[in-house]
Amino acid sequence: QVQLVESGGGLVQPGGSLRLSCAASGFTFHYYVMKWYRQAQGKERELVAGVTTDGGRKNYAESVKGRFIISRDNRRKTVDLQMNSLKLEDTAVYYCKAEGLGSSTTYWGQGTQVTVSS
Repeated sequence: QVQLVESGGGLVQPGGSLRLSCAASGFTFHYYVMKWYRQAQGKERELVAGVTTDGGRKNYAESVKGRFIISRDNRRKTVDLQMNSLKLEDTAVYYCKAEGLGSSTTYWGQGTQVTVSS
């Protein structure tokens, strides 16, 4: 059974930090590009960050560059998102997504809420 389980969300003040984690099971993790998306209330889901299968290349949305860091551990089958200098506009549900390399297979996690508020 394929599972992507996000954790680490919560309430944080502006300027604070959170670390999200996504634990994968039920598929061959190291064959999948891993991405974090987010969806704020009333807005479309947007790509936040992505990392290649071996962790060698990473990309970020302009809005989070220099503040967020994506990383993966193929042994533990996890992908993390370190979020620093959080802003009010970072408030959203954050989702983990797996994309099969060279295939159309994708998996989504259930999401974790991040709320940035003073």
